[in-house]
Amino acid sequence: YTEAWDADKKSIHVMPDTPDILLAKANAANISNKRYVQAWEEAKKKGYDMRADAIPIKTAKASRDIASDYKYKETHEKEKGHYIGCPSAKEDPKLAWAARAMALQNDRLYKKGYNDSKTQIHIPVDALSVQAAKECQNLVSDIDYRQYLHQWTCLPDQNDVIHARQAYDLQSDNVYKSDLEWLRGIGWLTEGSVDVVKAKRAQELLNDRLYRTRPEQLKFTSITDSPDVVLAKTNAMQLSDV
Repeated sequence: YTEAWDADKKSIHVMPDTPDILLAKANAANISNKRYVQAWEEAKKKGYDMRADAIPIKTAKASRDIASDYKYKETHEKEKGHYIGCPSAKEDPKLAWAARAMALQNDRLYKKGYNDSKTQIHIPVDALSVQAAKECQNLVSDIDYRQYLHQWTCLPDQNDVIHARQAYDLQSDNVYKSDLEWLRGIGWLTEGSVDVVKAKRAQELLNDRLYRTRPEQLKFTSITDSPDVVLAKTNAMQLSDV
């Protein structure tokens, strides 16, 4: 069935100038990367020549000079010192004033004179301040402040000795407590003391048995003809089954 078709496929010849073939060739040329960059490759092979005074070159140089920090500060660097009016920076009043202010604020320069002169001070030994310091040292010295008296003996019957003994006896704790020495070892019964009696009275007040009287301990006799008793008897007879 397909033998004739297979034979015809091999014998078909398409003309190269048909619209379909031409369209396919045009599409292949449009999507070809080689054909796309062919003009650029040929232009690179030819090369180009641009003069130094060309407009793009001048524009690029001007943009570079504008963006350059060196070119921006070149005029300022050249004009430095032209408006001071002094031969050198040291003779400028403002710069000299700034240097003076910096020197005043420097702590090392501020203390330089003191550090140079503090080791060159000489005080004579007979100066008033030195003598006053020595006198003060003698006054506050504990060695010179205490002067021990000489050894001496007093009679035992002198008034001041007797008075001192009495004062010592008054201040003595042993003499003060000597009156209680005879009480040591003596027995004592606490029965009848104030604290014991007070405790007993408090116990009686808190005792519930003594505080409340039991009903069965009360002497009471009921009356037989009282209304309550008569009513109770009547009710009992009415409820009795006997």
